[in-house]
Amino acid sequence: MSHTELIACHECDLLQRAVPISAGGTLRCRRCNAELYRSHPNSLERALALSLASFVLFIVSNVFPIVGLSVSGTHVNTTLFGSVRVLYLDGMWPIAGLVFATTILMPALQIGAMLWMLLPLRLHRVPWQAAQVFRVFHLAKPWGMTEVLILGLLVALVKLAHIASIVPGEALWSFGLLMLVLAAASAAFDERALWSRISVVQSPGAEGNGGMALHGAASAAGHHLALCHDCGLLMKLPAQAHDLSCPRCGAMLHLRRPASLSHTWAFLIAAMVLYIPANVLPVMYTSSLFGAQTDTIMSGVVYLWVSGSWSLAVIVFIASVAVPMLKILALSYLVISTQFHSRWLPEQRTRIYRLVEFVGRWSMLDIYVITMLVALVQFQALATIKAGPAAIAFGAVVVLTMFAAMSFDPRLIWDEAEKNHAWTRTQQ
Repeated sequence: MSHTELIACHECDLLQRAVPISAGGTLRCRRCNAELYRSHPNSLERALALSLASFVLFIVSNVFPIVGLSVSGTHVNTTLFGSVRVLYLDGMWPIAGLVFATTILMPALQIGAMLWMLLPLRLHRVPWQAAQVFRVFHLAKPWGMTEVLILGLLVALVKLAHIASIVPGEALWSFGLLMLVLAAASAAFDERALWSRISVVQSPGAEGNGGMALHGAASAAGHHLALCHDCGLLMKLPAQAHDLSCPRCGAMLHLRRPASLSHTWAFLIAAMVLYIPANVLPVMYTSSLFGAQTDTIMSGVVYLWVSGSWSLAVIVFIASVAVPMLKILALSYLVISTQFHSRWLPEQRTRIYRLVEFVGRWSMLDIYVITMLVALVQFQALATIKAGPAAIAFGAVVVLTMFAAMSFDPRLIWDEAEKNHAWTRTQQ
């Protein structure tokens, strides 16, 4: 019997044995091709260095102005927090809260959590409250959207270039660097290496779960093994156990997410209802010396196309119109096929789920464009821009579809597929 560590796939729940891989290599699930883990040489040291750099860039990005506008001797500039403040004072507090959370709060929590855990480990000490901080990191990571903010800034600047002189601020460049450095820090942050290092510091010589034997069922649930989706710990659940938490990070443990399909449907239906006003109602109000104008999401796409920014028009259309609609359709297909116990093409359905999770954040693009336009075009008698009701509806659609994707448990796809004997086998 092999004593190699057992691992379970987060997406299809297939039990497998961890194998050594070369430096920089990736181990993928042999059933659904999901990434299981990567080999990062000196991963924690590189993550610490990049996290420190991200911390410095984050401070610079939020202290200095992002961009300024100059019209007829009048100059207006804004910081990211100043943009949030303008939205709040205009009565658009739901959008202000969403922008604050996704561009300031969550990136700050992500950077702070990595530093909190990595600095003590560098000094060969166990981080204080490591489990709680690790869960904060997992909570913040999907909601930090610095890269989407950068693209939103680019679209906003293209629109503003036709009405005023643009003065790039220091934070514009630091935000660009922050996007790259923070992405590199997250990629270098190896969670397996983190917990392995913590275990070594706490109790040198501790062993993993390699002594378990596999018989019959291919999935972890078939062996009554539960996988923690936060820290990746695989553990045996006692019979008739309820409301158990992970002994390593404290997250709740379940063989499958409770009421996964019901929760997904609830978020999807709410998103479907709000998708209509998000695309029909005005997303922006513009008033100037030449009169007032209302814009919808589609009229903004048309403006970019007519002005010659075809590539940006396509990007905005895909991110703000096509992606939310396709996410709703794709998730509806996944939920319906799972409810009807379909065994049809589980690999392809898992890829659809993976794609939905990946593209979900990019729908925030239009919200960031509106935020910058509202904050910068404040020339009183000359011109002002205010956010419209569609901005709130659209922001809600983005959040609801992200929650829907997070609520759906892709392992349910494979529960039916496993009843087909193709995947019910004993691993050696």
